[in-house]
Amino acid sequence: MGDARMHAPGRRTARIVLVLALLLLALLFAVRFALQPERATRFLLQRAGTALGLEITASGATEYTLRGTPTLVIRGVVAREPGAAVPLLTADRILLSLPWSTIRARGAVLAAQRLELDAPVLRVDALQHWLEGRPPSEAPRFPTLAQGLQVRDGVVQGSDTGWRIAGLAIDLPHLAPDAPLHARIRGRYQADATRLPFDLALALQRAGALVDAEPTGLGVVGRLALSGDGWQLPAHVRLSGPFVLREGDIAIVPLTMGVGAQCASTNSRVPFALGAHGPMRFADGALALAPARLVLRGRGSPGEDPVPDARLRGNVALADALSLDLDGSITAWPAAWPELPQPIARPRGRVAVALDYRGPPALTGIVRLRAAHEATRFDGRFRVGDITAWIDTGMATPLPPLDGSASTPVLEIAGARLEGVKISVDDPSVEAVVE
Repeated sequence: MGDARMHAPGRRTARIVLVLALLLLALLFAVRFALQPERATRFLLQRAGTALGLEITASGATEYTLRGTPTLVIRGVVAREPGAAVPLLTADRILLSLPWSTIRARGAVLAAQRLELDAPVLRVDALQHWLEGRPPSEAPRFPTLAQGLQVRDGVVQGSDTGWRIAGLAIDLPHLAPDAPLHARIRGRYQADATRLPFDLALALQRAGALVDAEPTGLGVVGRLALSGDGWQLPAHVRLSGPFVLREGDIAIVPLTMGVGAQCASTNSRVPFALGAHGPMRFADGALALAPARLVLRGRGSPGEDPVPDARLRGNVALADALSLDLDGSITAWPAAWPELPQPIARPRGRVAVALDYRGPPALTGIVRLRAAHEATRFDGRFRVGDITAWIDTGMATPLPPLDGSASTPVLEIAGARLEGVKISVDDPSVEAVVE
């Protein structure tokens, strides 16, 4: 009997150990079951969607690692407002790397190691609708990305038929609210038949300005290229100014920009430099520079350069169409331009000019040009492509291909003196413009 009493505590201890072992085993199975990638992903996306007022799903394979810095990879991501036909964001793959401190904070801290997005598509109209429906909140919080952001093959879609940015690639090595932001951005702006590929390096004085609507210094340098029917306009661009992002609209007030470019066609290369200054705004896919001051300079040989030195002011707008409304003067009649009949010949001094254009961004529409020197007036219309072809032929004809009229008090031709002269020039390729 004494032996039974001596062994009873041992048996109880063994049973306790067995029960604890079974509980631990059950807990391990429960943890393994709960932390299956698909279940963990659904749980996290549901929590994120509830916080943002979005339905977020992932249809592809999911991966995660917990060693070192926890990293989650999800595929086939779709985020939309509940009941919306059009998703706000889709992505083939999203990688998010979060430190344990952020996970323990349960969303109170927006700090991550790295964010990667493959083939994301952002719908601007759906984004704006979602933002308009968000409840008022306290000061917006800005995330920190210790190892930066990478976007590959992205698309920013204005609407089904409007502008879009395709092939978007972003490399941002580090992101913090009170630190400078440096990024490289590449892609193609598209609107109808217009293609504008770009490769730009961007520097922002303070990254937090992206959410707090406060101005900060911006600098951009890089290359872009506009193309049309039979011509290209590759350019090197440098711009700077105070940058403000407010409710999805961008403003740089004022913008200072310098462009070194060349108009390239089949048989000619015409280099030029363009400077621009004025308030710039970008909203709903439309860019406006108004009021603008422009300075144009030729960069070719003085006797052969067809680009005049000009100073212009007015308004520039670019959306689905390009709009130019400019007036100013050219410093002098370029030596490369044909000489006019006497007594005009080569006008001495400034020639007042006004230029209007409403049409495709590729400049395939009709440009209206008005010029005046003393009592001589010209009002004409032309196409940029025709002028480019005229330059390609070495300006073989006395006048470029255009449609319009001119008037001058006195004109001398072959020894004859004509007074009160009015001249009309018809070009069948230029349709009549209805005022």
